[in-house]
Amino acid sequence: MKYNDIRRKTRSIAVGNCRIGARAPIAIQSMTNTPTTDAESTLYQVRALERAGCDIVRLAVPTEEAAYTVWKLKEAGI
Repeated sequence: MKYNDIRRKTRSIAVGNCRIGARAPIAIQSMTNTPTTDAESTLYQVRALERAGCDIVRLAVPTEEAAYTVWKLKEAGI
């Protein structure tokens, strides 16, 4: 029996360019453990996860300063 034969039927949604659910391939995801306000170390960790094959990277955004870091990551091509 193939794994896709036993997967629960769900609908598909998009997270950026990545599809999740339905018959989409299983997405590899992780979360950063750096302070999001430290843009340089967060960028380094996101790039390392990307090189390791991660499709989705999550990060905590508890403050406005952390949200600014997300903007910087977007400018860096993340």
